[in-house]
Amino acid sequence: MSDDTILESEIERPAHAFAKSRGWFAEKIMRTGRRGFPDHFFARNGLIILIEFKRPGEEPTLQQKKRHRELRLQGVPVFVVDSLEEAMRILQ
Repeated sequence: MSDDTILESEIERPAHAFAKSRGWFAEKIMRTGRRGFPDHFFARNGLIILIEFKRPGEEPTLQQKKRHRELRLQGVPVFVVDSLEEAMRILQ
């Protein structure tokens, strides 16, 4: 399977399973009422991170970049991930 045929869900699902196996609380955020908000929430031992999953090589939209910047300015770790390996590195 080439990178251009990989769907976000094919990265999200195993990343969530990996996170849960490492003791993370993991949830997909369905709707916040805020455009561009990262759609995955992870928490473990008092640490909260947000992850936006993308297809390999896909960039966040301008609205997502704006929202991620706002969150980071508030000290919230936000990651944009386009591979399972990258997600696993973050969620070790």
